[in-house]
Amino acid sequence: MLMDAGQTIGNLIDKQSVAFISSVGQDGFPNTKAMLPPRKREGIKVFYFTTNTSSMRVAQYRANSKACIYFCDKRFFRGAMLKGTMEVMEDEESKEMIWRDGDTMYYSKGVTDPDYCVLRFTAQCGRYYTNFSSQDFIV
Repeated sequence: MLMDAGQTIGNLIDKQSVAFISSVGQDGFPNTKAMLPPRKREGIKVFYFTTNTSSMRVAQYRANSKACIYFCDKRFFRGAMLKGTMEVMEDEESKEMIWRDGDTMYYSKGVTDPDYCVLRFTAQCGRYYTNFSSQDFIV
């Protein structure tokens, strides 16, 4: 039994330089993409990512909010998958909340760039793998 999923998985997440996010394509198949790690997280329930409003992934989340995020610690061969929903946030408050100096490299018009948005993932459940064993958990 995973005693403290929040702390164990939170520690794993905080040490990763890459996050994998998955969406559902128009054909019903999963689509997975490597991303920069979340800019902000609230425990292991809510995660915030930056992305381009014009991206294929944003269109997929708008059509079907079902999503999955995955974090992998390749050194110790551990991983955490979280299943839930992804929202596309374009409001000023969300965009400013996770904006960082240097983001103009990706979004030239700054925090108000119409091609800049926030992906807000809300987890419902997950699965943790370590020591040749997997455990399901509710978030």
